[in-house]
Amino acid sequence: MQRATPPIIFLRIARYGAWIGVVVLLAVVTWSYFAPEKRVLRDERYQLGGPISEIGGPFTLIDHNGRMVTEKEFAGRPTLVFFGFTSCPDVCPTALWNVTELLRQVDDDARDLRVLFISVDPERDTPAKMKDYVSNFDARVVGLTGTLEQVAAAAKAYRAYFKKVIQEGGNYTMDHTATVYMMDRNGKFRGTIDVHQAKDASLAKLRRLISERGVAE
Repeated sequence: MQRATPPIIFLRIARYGAWIGVVVLLAVVTWSYFAPEKRVLRDERYQLGGPISEIGGPFTLIDHNGRMVTEKEFAGRPTLVFFGFTSCPDVCPTALWNVTELLRQVDDDARDLRVLFISVDPERDTPAKMKDYVSNFDARVVGLTGTLEQVAAAAKAYRAYFKKVIQEGGNYTMDHTATVYMMDRNGKFRGTIDVHQAKDASLAKLRRLISERGVAE
C-alpha cells in the first residue's frame, strides 16, 4: 500500500485542526450567550431600546444615611446611576470598583459627580446595610433604597430590568440590568458604561460627561 506523501499528511493535519478550531469557537460562543452576565446584558439592550430622552426621571428613595431624597438632590451635577444589590456576587462589586478606579483618575475634575447605587433588593438592603456596603468604594457613591414600589418606579424611569429569582432551598437572588447610566448636569441621559468595556473607553466617556458645563434646568 502506498504511503501518503508529506504534503498530504500536512493537509490532513490542517483539516483536522480547522475542525477542532470550529468546535472550540462554537463552544465559546455558546457559553458567552448563555452565561448569566451576558443574559443580563441582553436584557439591558432590550430595556434601553427607544428614545434616549425617555431614560431617567423623577424618583423618591432613601439614602444610606436614612434621608428621603429625590432626583432634585443631585441636580446640576453629572451623575452615574447603577441598579444592583449588596448580595450580588460579582457584577455589582465589579461595576462599583471599576467606577471607583475611574473616579481616581479624574478626581480633580469630578469632585461634584455622584454615583447612585440603587438597590433592586429593598427587602434585604436597608439603609444601614447600604451604608456599610458603599463604604468599600469611592466616597461619592451614594446608596439608595426604599420600598419595592419606590425602587420599581425608579427602575421604570431608567428602563432598568430587575427580577427576583428563587433559588433551591428557599433563598433568592436578583437578576438585573448591569449597566451604568451616565446622566449630565441637566439630568439628560448621555450613554452607558459597560462592566465589560475597556477601561480606556470608559474613561473617555466619563471625561466627556464631566466636561459638559451645562446648568440644570
